[in-house]
Amino acid sequence: MVTDATSEIPGFLQSLNAQQRAAAMHGENPLLIIAGAGTGKTTTLAHRVAWQIASGVDPSRMLLLTFTRRAAAEMLKRVEAILSQLDPAVMKDPAACQRTAIRRLRGGTFHSVATNLLRRHGHLIGLHPDFTILDRGDSEDLMNLARSQLNLPKSGNRFPLKATCLDIYSRCVNTQCSLEVVLRKWFPWCMEHQEQLGNLFTNFSETKEKQRVLDFDDLLLFWNALVDDEQAGPIVRQQFSRILVDEYQDTNVLQAQILKGLCPDGIGLTAVGDDAQSIYSFRAATVRNILDFPDHYPGTTVIPLEQNYRSTQRILDVTNRVIAEAAERHRKELFSTRGEGSQPQLVTCSDEEAQNEYVIDQILERREKGVALKQQAVLFRASHHSMALEAELGRRNVPFVKYGGLRFLETAHVKDLISFLRLAENPMDSVAGFRVLVLLPSIGQAKATSLMDTLRDAGGNFDEWMKWSPPSALRDLWPQLVQLLQRLEKRTADDDGGVSTDLHAIRLYYTPLLESKYDNVVARTNDLKQLEAIAARYQSRGEFLSEMALDPPTSTQEMPADPFLDEDYLILSTIHSAKGLEWDSVYVIHAADGNIPADMATGSAEEIEEERRLFYVAMTRAKNNLTVIRPERYYFHNRHKSDQHSLSKITRFLTSSIQKEMQIVSHGLSGPGSRGSGGLVQGDTTEIRKRISKLWG
Repeated sequence: MVTDATSEIPGFLQSLNAQQRAAAMHGENPLLIIAGAGTGKTTTLAHRVAWQIASGVDPSRMLLLTFTRRAAAEMLKRVEAILSQLDPAVMKDPAACQRTAIRRLRGGTFHSVATNLLRRHGHLIGLHPDFTILDRGDSEDLMNLARSQLNLPKSGNRFPLKATCLDIYSRCVNTQCSLEVVLRKWFPWCMEHQEQLGNLFTNFSETKEKQRVLDFDDLLLFWNALVDDEQAGPIVRQQFSRILVDEYQDTNVLQAQILKGLCPDGIGLTAVGDDAQSIYSFRAATVRNILDFPDHYPGTTVIPLEQNYRSTQRILDVTNRVIAEAAERHRKELFSTRGEGSQPQLVTCSDEEAQNEYVIDQILERREKGVALKQQAVLFRASHHSMALEAELGRRNVPFVKYGGLRFLETAHVKDLISFLRLAENPMDSVAGFRVLVLLPSIGQAKATSLMDTLRDAGGNFDEWMKWSPPSALRDLWPQLVQLLQRLEKRTADDDGGVSTDLHAIRLYYTPLLESKYDNVVARTNDLKQLEAIAARYQSRGEFLSEMALDPPTSTQEMPADPFLDEDYLILSTIHSAKGLEWDSVYVIHAADGNIPADMATGSAEEIEEERRLFYVAMTRAKNNLTVIRPERYYFHNRHKSDQHSLSKITRFLTSSIQKEMQIVSHGLSGPGSRGSGGLVQGDTTEIRKRISKLWG
């Protein structure tokens, strides 16, 4: 029977395990793949896409939704590699395996797909197709503008800052909850401002409408409106016969509504994810989407992927036990064929200094045994947890890279350059225009606001700015700016050079302003030249600006320490930034209650459960060596100035029964097994206690 069954499986699927094959070959009814950490999720999803194309599904009617552009590109690359090796004779439509056909398969992030659909069909719901996209910083600036227009900063009691206001607004949109509910549940300290916040958000939305700009939340909101529209909905739905969603545990309520609008009965819908790795509630993601998927789409088949290809079995024994304590989950038990491996360690250090000493000693010892620094990672709950470690690594000359620095587009000089281009593309964009204008000498906030009002009243015609008589400091700069914007506005996609030429012209004008405003001019100029090089890949300003807003590159110059000549360096990362990555050896530091779980995330059962999942994500990054470390003492001040300290407790997620699966080690504690011995402090004080008991016996 086994031989016959295997013979019916296409050759390109025979390398998959039984669960992966079942998922890849599933029919068109709704499918939920519960992909445990390291179980080959991307491989399975790529083979499912390939199987459907081989079975006759038109690639142009397939949609792959991911959470990063890189994930989508990697998936499409794998599908192309699989199909390119197939014999066209085994395919229902041999032409579908051709590269040109495969590349018709649409894939991308929720926001990039929303952008493309809204550019094409947004007019059906009244959306101007030439909208520009605000990134997070731009949205905060526009919120602050609306906040100032309503005089809210002067409204008596302390009013929330722009970032908090935007967080509240975004939470309302992505959870589809009322302002009152959002404030009561997530921002109770802002309840007294409910009415004013409502007025602010109305003003914020109206301002975006006037300026023809959309923020990230709007992209999803308008996509949802598109599929919900009587005229536009059917037009969008008929484009897709198969929809596959990666990392479904990271979706929010609004994204789930979009999927329901695209695929109401779930036919052709595949969702892939792991409820045990749902850790982004601070972005409004909800684990309920993946837990309740079978209820949302009756007739759903749930297939767990349980064979782990990353970690050794002893690591999985511990991580399985940790997640088994979850109050609610899709059940699965990860296993490995890589062997037992070394036993995970639970290390108690005397204090943070001893923790740093232990971690660095272990890292260097493993490096001597052939484990490169790049294959080792130190993970922590919050970014500031690594500060003391960073200082010690610097002192001991150990190079490192810390995950989670500034995005390239968030640096001031890059945002400046992009703002010129955005203003030329959309003269109604007051955030971009305001940023450009205040760069100029003698133009303050009031004058910049007045000039943008004038431009808006003129319908975005830059000729109107030529009528203004600038002060002497702007005698040359002002007409040069207006002429630059006019040239950029009139340039078409057919002109030579494309977006890169536009940026070059802007940089020539901007350089004197850069030199007068910022330090490190050479490094910043190199960044701008790098941006020009990136822009050379784009023919459309709209496409370039959308990509830069939705998925900007990270700067290669943000490394906290320069790698040695052998280019080997240690990885430091918050747990959130480590999701989806893996290393030979992982060290989870500060594994004490108050840090893991974070003391600010224990207000409800739901928050504690997410902290458990976060700890699980950290531990499952390890392939061969897992070390969990807790400092016993936390000093209130620098230890050389004060002995005041508090005693920590091992994270509640490592119960006594789970600890039995780990090797217990101490470091820097007094007594037997003292500093550096690696032994456990043990003893028997029964006789002493008996003698003391005479005092009250």
